[in-house]
Amino acid sequence: MSGLTAPLATAPLADWLTYLENLHTSAIDLGLDRASRVAQRGQLTKPAPHVITVAGTNGKGSTCAILEAILLDAGYKVGVYSSPHLVRYNERVRINGAELADDEHSRAFAAIEMYRQDVSLSLFEFGTLAALELFKRHQVEVVILEVGLGGRLDATNIVDHDVSVITSLAVDHVDWLGDDIEVIGYEKAGIFRSQKPAICGQPNPPATVPAHADDIGAKLYQVGYQFDYKQSENSWSWHCGAFDLNDLPLPSLPLPNAATALMALGAAELDISDENIANGLAKASLPGRMERVSDSPLVIMDVAHNPHSAQYFAQQLALVKQRENKGRIHAVVAMLHDKDIAATVAEMHDVVDVWYPASLEGPRAATADEIIAHLPGDSQPYPTPEQAYDTALTEAGDEDMVIVFGSFYTVGQISSHLASTQE
Repeated sequence: MSGLTAPLATAPLADWLTYLENLHTSAIDLGLDRASRVAQRGQLTKPAPHVITVAGTNGKGSTCAILEAILLDAGYKVGVYSSPHLVRYNERVRINGAELADDEHSRAFAAIEMYRQDVSLSLFEFGTLAALELFKRHQVEVVILEVGLGGRLDATNIVDHDVSVITSLAVDHVDWLGDDIEVIGYEKAGIFRSQKPAICGQPNPPATVPAHADDIGAKLYQVGYQFDYKQSENSWSWHCGAFDLNDLPLPSLPLPNAATALMALGAAELDISDENIANGLAKASLPGRMERVSDSPLVIMDVAHNPHSAQYFAQQLALVKQRENKGRIHAVVAMLHDKDIAATVAEMHDVVDVWYPASLEGPRAATADEIIAHLPGDSQPYPTPEQAYDTALTEAGDEDMVIVFGSFYTVGQISSHLASTQE
């Protein structure tokens, strides 16, 4: 878009984000050509000696967090790029487990602006390149990249990475990836590299995944075949060939993602001890994933926004309710209309007692009434997640549970709401 003037490197981060939002005609514009050209100019295609790229429908963030925690315990200098953020843009880049100051992001954006010259970049492409610039500047040893959408044509795929990971495969982002699971499998497998390890944590994936690995000569490690895991009451075990890890601590994040992360680290051949693995598993956490924000009543937030993630969320809630002898579950839900609302809330029907559907804002937002159409019984619509949450808190007893789910936006708004009420 012409007529826009780029902010200075010293400009506030908010000014840069406003500029980037108006720079390109589409927030999502799949394709690697534009970002590749800019990355070549900035020498950003190999931002660290070791790079692990993580794709998947669900579980990407959890897998990245587990990888990060174990690597940090092993003493590596680690950079993580993830999206979307819940509250602040700064959440998208972590170095050694910490976010960076606004001015570092502004300077990185200014560098990408200089490299791009006449190349038009989407907000996600610009942000991805800026993250690579930050990793290069901080001289991190291991970079963990979370794929934004799909895989093959995602901006993260411009990077020369060493290990590729697919966490899970399900139908989501139908507008961009379609509803054919074989096509989705092919798109995710597009991050695989010839002669490099490719990890798949999805049991029985669509045939396009192993087929693409075979076509390009990637070294496929498939859960249930090359590696596997087993949960007992208070611990779990993992094995790959003749190599076993036993009595591992159960993580707060999904166990399938932990098993996938261990395979990725094993394939990366990094210097990690059994103690590092145990410590990292015990420490790993991620905002918005089974996140407990209050105890009386118990409040749990989760970014579950499709049937696959809602099914897992419902299973975990049932366990919490049984283990902690909790009463009724009050659910605050707000979603985007391009998600499968009917199937997502259907996964929660058996665990939720009272619904508080709310409207989000923006062109992709679903209204509370759209959600109500798929809920059992009668529910009252709320104009915002905050109002729904405040009502749920008022109506829930001390032994009840309040849950918040449906979108990153929903959890982000409630996180901001909680922060503002505690100031």
